[in-house]
Amino acid sequence: MIRVLLVDDDALVRAGLAMMLDGAAGITVVGEAADGQEAVAAADAHAPDVVLMDLRMPRVDGITATRRLRARARPPEVIVLTTFDTDENIVHALRAGAGGFLLKDTPPPRIVEAVLRVAAGDPILSPRVTRRLMERTVAQSGAYERARAALAALTPREHEVALAIARGGTNADIAAELAMGLTTVKAHVSSILTKLRLDNRTQVALLAHDAGLA
Repeated sequence: MIRVLLVDDDALVRAGLAMMLDGAAGITVVGEAADGQEAVAAADAHAPDVVLMDLRMPRVDGITATRRLRARARPPEVIVLTTFDTDENIVHALRAGAGGFLLKDTPPPRIVEAVLRVAAGDPILSPRVTRRLMERTVAQSGAYERARAALAALTPREHEVALAIARGGTNADIAAELAMGLTTVKAHVSSILTKLRLDNRTQVALLAHDAGLA
């Protein structure tokens, strides 16, 4: 079972998410928190696999809480679920280590899918978020050169895997596309994260977008 922690300052939102996710196969809601400070304590108490995180909350905001959770030795995956899709929120959340960014008008089946995918290590973004992210990162001054320089540290095969990650491919998708074993794909992904000093696959995709390659 995938253990999920819900973090939102609106009790009705938490109740709706809990009802939806507890009815999904393979998912159980193990705790709730009303702000980022409570989220850190709840993560200690419940050891979630995935945290659904709101952004604008009292005391400690969602981006700060995401950064604190992802800095742990065994961090949970974090999916930001918010109504605020500004460029700054999107980029800051992903830089903090979030593995997904969804808007609160996302259909329930898509939210369930996001929990399952992110728990498996695959990033997921709302389509509107993906478009805005691509437009911002390509336009950022200096980002193109820095991203190209970083990706130059990869081997040709790792470069292919990184681009496949940026296209949203799962490990199984990449294995089929590049004709390699699943274990080999996982080894390449681990090496890519280490060489680029990144935390997760979403940040690899972001870097590829910065480089204009995806």
